[in-house]
Amino acid sequence: MTDYAARRNVMVDTQVRPSDVTKFPIIDAMLKLPRETFVPASKREAAYVGENLDLGGGRVMLEPRTLAKMLDALDIDRDDVVLDIGCGLGYSTAVAARLADFVVGVEEDEDRAAEAQVILSEHGIDNAAIMAGVLSEGAAKSGPYDAIMVQGGVQSFPQGLADQLKDGGRVAAVFLEGQLGVVRIGHKMGDHISWRFSFNAGAPLLPGFEKETAFVL
Repeated sequence: MTDYAARRNVMVDTQVRPSDVTKFPIIDAMLKLPRETFVPASKREAAYVGENLDLGGGRVMLEPRTLAKMLDALDIDRDDVVLDIGCGLGYSTAVAARLADFVVGVEEDEDRAAEAQVILSEHGIDNAAIMAGVLSEGAAKSGPYDAIMVQGGVQSFPQGLADQLKDGGRVAAVFLEGQLGVVRIGHKMGDHISWRFSFNAGAPLLPGFEKETAFVL
């Protein structure tokens, strides 16, 4: 029988702590939440590997290091309401829910969204909800949000999502640049988001986050 608790300890000790993630609530959440239950049953043996985990359909669960560093950079606190775009089966939502007041996860596939909600309920996470909808449209009715995180690659950050971020809010996303990707943290001031480099990471491009192309006659 697989000792997943031991694997969680190894994940944190070899992937999270060495990446300069020191905030105790993040480490505690990743030690306690059974990551293997937030992946398809066929992928449980790979739940703790140090790379993005394929969920099918061009979607992944971000590697533990990337998620932990995103959360660390967002500096989520107990009063924050968070929007989690492309949450898969809800692991990132569950981790964020340990840090925030409330988390709204958005998943495009209705069956996956329903399964994610069941998993959250099974783990007694009652300060989070998963909604089925277009990823690039977010969940405006539950906003505005103190923080937004995107669980996949983007080339452009949609204005409709930016509008759901509070003034002074933060956003984290993996921006794709050719074959490489970088996580940038954005801070909203008025109607403008100012982005800064945080760390290198990669992820498949999410639908609806493609680079805007100029129309030329």
